[in-house]
Amino acid sequence: MALTIGDTAPDFAAETTEGPIRFHDWIDDSWAVLFSHPKDFTPICTTELGYMAKIKPEFDRRGVKIIGLSVDPLDKHERWADDIEATQGARPNYPLIGDSDFQVSKLYGMLGADVSGDPADRTAAQNQTVRNVFVVGPDKKIKLILVYPMTTGRNFDEVLRVIDSLQLTANHKVSTPAQWTPGDDVIIAGSVSDDDAKALFGSWEAPRPYIRIVPQP
Repeated sequence: MALTIGDTAPDFAAETTEGPIRFHDWIDDSWAVLFSHPKDFTPICTTELGYMAKIKPEFDRRGVKIIGLSVDPLDKHERWADDIEATQGARPNYPLIGDSDFQVSKLYGMLGADVSGDPADRTAAQNQTVRNVFVVGPDKKIKLILVYPMTTGRNFDEVLRVIDSLQLTANHKVSTPAQWTPGDDVIIAGSVSDDDAKALFGSWEAPRPYIRIVPQP
């Protein structure tokens, strides 16, 4: 079955460019982003891995670990890292999973259970569904799933914005409206009664009874 928001992120053991990991142990009490790639030495993925290396301090500041995955072996990842550094000005400074047995890609529903063989024999187009972003919370639950086509580079600034919303709404009884960025007004969660909202927020603006707007806590 396909993974959905709220599911427990499947645990797995894997070899990475920074050594072996057990995914849930690696996350520990942090948030995490797992982002996947169909093959090494693909142009759009090269730009994405370089950009993630540049903005890693922003994830660190939010207590978020990042980990990449590509359906190729680790020795190719190391050579690819040289190209990423040379062309993007930054070398991956986070682990990259070598998913050459397709274990993680199949576990996360990105490839069919019948996929097997040598990853070198598969083209990027055959692996085009391995273009996901998963945000996982400290409770190991999936909080966000994004799926991108091979021709469109991912917007990791948007991933940061969503993480800001997820962390805010995990700690306060609010939701964030369309186009929200940190510091903007928020909406009191629908699960909060007016009486409880008065105790929590005092007063609010309400263009409709179900739209109760307050400053960001």
